Amino acid sequence: MIWSSVGFTLIDALWGFLSCCFLVAFGAYRISPQLPREYEQSRLYVLFQDLIRYGKTKQNLKRDDWLRVFDVPKRWFCHFYAISVCWNGFLLVLYLSMIFQHQLHPLWLTGVLDILTGVPSNDSQVPHLSTLLVLLLLWVHSLRRLLECLFVSVFSDGAMHLVQYVFGVGYYILLGLTVLCTDRMKREIGPFLYQLNWCHVVGSALFVLASLLQHQSMVLLARLRIGRSGTVETLAHRIPKGGWFELVSCPHYFAELLIYISLSLVFGGLCLTWWLVALYVLFNQALAAQLCHDLYLSKYESYPRHRRAFLPFVL
Repeated sequence: MIWSSVGFTLIDALWGFLSCCFLVAFGAYRISPQLPREYEQSRLYVLFQDLIRYGKTKQNLKRDDWLRVFDVPKRWFCHFYAISVCWNGFLLVLYLSMIFQHQLHPLWLTGVLDILTGVPSNDSQVPHLSTLLVLLLLWVHSLRRLLECLFVSVFSDGAMHLVQYVFGVGYYILLGLTVLCTDRMKREIGPFLYQLNWCHVVGSALFVLASLLQHQSMVLLARLRIGRSGTVETLAHRIPKGGWFELVSCPHYFAELLIYISLSLVFGGLCLTWWLVALYVLFNQALAAQLCHDLYLSKYESYPRHRRAFLPFVL
C-alpha cells in the first residue's frame, strides 16, 4: 500500500509479522548471555540457536544428533537465487506482456493478488514504471548473487536448518508477489515513460553502488580461501580485511539492506509495504551479522575492536 491509501492489507501484515519475529529473535539473542548458565542446556535454547545460526556460526553449537538430521548444506543458498531468477523473471515477463501486449495476468495470479491486497483487479490499470524497474532490479540482483554463489564464493562444509532453507525459498517467491501487490495498490496516472522522476534515478544509482559494495565484499571473502594460483587452498575461516571490512564485520549484509532501501526509493519512498520489507531485511541481516561479529571476537584475540557488526559506527 501507499501511505496515502486506506487500510492495512494482508501483505503488509505478513511483512510486519516477519519483521517482528526477527526483531524478537535479535533481542532474545542479545540478552541470552545474561541468562543463567543452566538455561544454555535447555532444549528450547538449543533449538533457538539451531534455527537462527548457519554456516560458520553453527559449527561449534552443541546439539543432539537428532537435530543434525535437519541440516542441509549452506551451499544450497544458490537454490534461493536460482528460484528467484526463474520466478521473478517469470513475473517480469508477465508485466512486460501487460505493458506492451496489453495481456492480463493469469487468473491464478490475479486471485493471489486479490487475497494479499484486498484490492480487486482493474482491467484498465495503468502500468507503472516503478514496478517494472523494481522487478528488473530484483531480477538483476538475484542473477548476480546466483553467479557469485556459483563462480566466486568458496563454501565450506557449513550447514543450515531445513526450516531456514524452506523459508528462503518462500521468501523470494513472496518478494516478487509483493512487488505486484504494490503495483496493484498504486494510483499513478499518465503515460508510462512520462512517469520517470528523480526517485527512479536516485534509487537505481543507490542500487548500483550497493551491488558493487556487496560484490566487492564477496570477492574479498572468497580471496581468504584462494591462493595466488587461483585455486582453493583452505576452507578455514580467517579475519576478513580490506574494503568496508575495515568498518564492519559484514559489509555484504549492510549492502543487502542498502539494496532494499534503494528499491523503496524506486517505489517513490512512500510505499509502506516495501518499507516493511526493508524493515524485515534490517532485523534479519542484523541478527546474522551479530552472530558473525560475536564469532570473530571470540575466535580471534587480534580482531579489530573498533569494527561494528553491521551498520558502520552504529551496530
